[in-house]
Amino acid sequence: MPTVTFQTDLGVSAERAFDWHAQPGAFDRLMPPWERIEVLEREGGIKPDGRLVMRIRKGPLWVTWEARHGAYIPGELFIDDQIKGPFRRWLHKHRFEARSDRACTLIDEIEYALPGGSIGAALGGGSIRTSLEQTFAFRHRRTREDLMRHDRHASQGQKSVVVSGSHGLVGSALSAFLSGGGHEVRRLLRSSSGNGSSGYPWNPDAGEIDLAAFDGADAVVHLAGESIATGRWNAAKKQAILESRVAGTRLMCETLAKMEHPPRTLVCASAIGFYGDRGDEAVDEASGSGDGFLAEVCRAWEEAAEPARQAGIRVVHLRIGMVVSAQGGALVKMLPPFKMGAGGRLGSGRQFMSWISLDDLVGVIHEALFDDRYQGPVNAVSPHPVTNLEFTKTLGKVLKRPTIFPMPGPMVRLVFGEMGDELLLSSTRVTPSRLNAFDYPFSTPQLEEALRVELGATQ
Repeated sequence: MPTVTFQTDLGVSAERAFDWHAQPGAFDRLMPPWERIEVLEREGGIKPDGRLVMRIRKGPLWVTWEARHGAYIPGELFIDDQIKGPFRRWLHKHRFEARSDRACTLIDEIEYALPGGSIGAALGGGSIRTSLEQTFAFRHRRTREDLMRHDRHASQGQKSVVVSGSHGLVGSALSAFLSGGGHEVRRLLRSSSGNGSSGYPWNPDAGEIDLAAFDGADAVVHLAGESIATGRWNAAKKQAILESRVAGTRLMCETLAKMEHPPRTLVCASAIGFYGDRGDEAVDEASGSGDGFLAEVCRAWEEAAEPARQAGIRVVHLRIGMVVSAQGGALVKMLPPFKMGAGGRLGSGRQFMSWISLDDLVGVIHEALFDDRYQGPVNAVSPHPVTNLEFTKTLGKVLKRPTIFPMPGPMVRLVFGEMGDELLLSSTRVTPSRLNAFDYPFSTPQLEEALRVELGATQ
């Protein structure tokens, strides 16, 4: 039976690395972003008889995988075994070997057999081995980086964090990351039982919010808002974009301001749309606001947090760039034509795109929760913005596809309307001056590396 082993040295104790794997958010953090995986059932964690049922998309088909946990030695070992799934046999041993009080080696050992015996092994053995190497390279990188981030602020203890927009792209990743670090995540949801088990209800349109969500909380991360990249912008859509941000932020901040003991910190999403279309001009947090609908939205969005600031809460406005993720957002919409070799630059291709990887954005939010230097506007972008043409060529290189089909500016405007002008053709060259000053440790500051990590693409 084939056996493969992957190992990585970690800068934490074996007990700490083991405990991270036992947290509820760890499994979500370890799922490769390029895979389509849906968790159907999960109970018991990694302890004996813990059970996990998930669906994995393979081509046009969904494959069900059921695993059960067996041997379990705290700080040293846990094992999961496939009960039902695509392999004839799958046994996964997770081992943690101490090297010192502050270092260990993470070892993943997998014994597996493909269906079809020797014929199955001959036909699929090579691709399975490549897939395992990609998957565990990602898992070990993610484990190492998450543990490093949590370790930076371990002396401050665990926090209770209220999160709005927790089921969105950023909110889901942040919630899993915080849970993996042992922090309590309280989700604000549009509909909920209200008992805190699944979330706390709020309805910004009706001015309703469950005060129990904030009782004893240390911080709030406010991410909720109408998507700006779905549907054509008409008067109703633009009003929904504006109101979902302003009304929700105002309700939250007025509520916090009235509390006798409010959370100390509010991290509120904003966007680099604040700066408008600035051509080749490099802008940072000291730059003024620009023109256009998105600049108007961002100004109103940030101003709506004023009641919290006046109440003495440390308010951070994260001006977020394009989030690079294989799980959602702009990249996912680009992938189908690029994978078919039909991708190309938009307009002239000279417009700047200021971007950030999803993992680095989660890391920035985490730093903002713990580091009191974060206050006011903070540009959440990579230090290396690229032009649309550079982005196009880099994505084509990673996917190993040509990028010879441009979409001229008039066509972009015809297809996308005003949204095309403000999101796709405008140029915003943003510098993360405050992150640089704080020595924020970027995980993937270069676009090619970020794309390879998200897409599981080797050199």
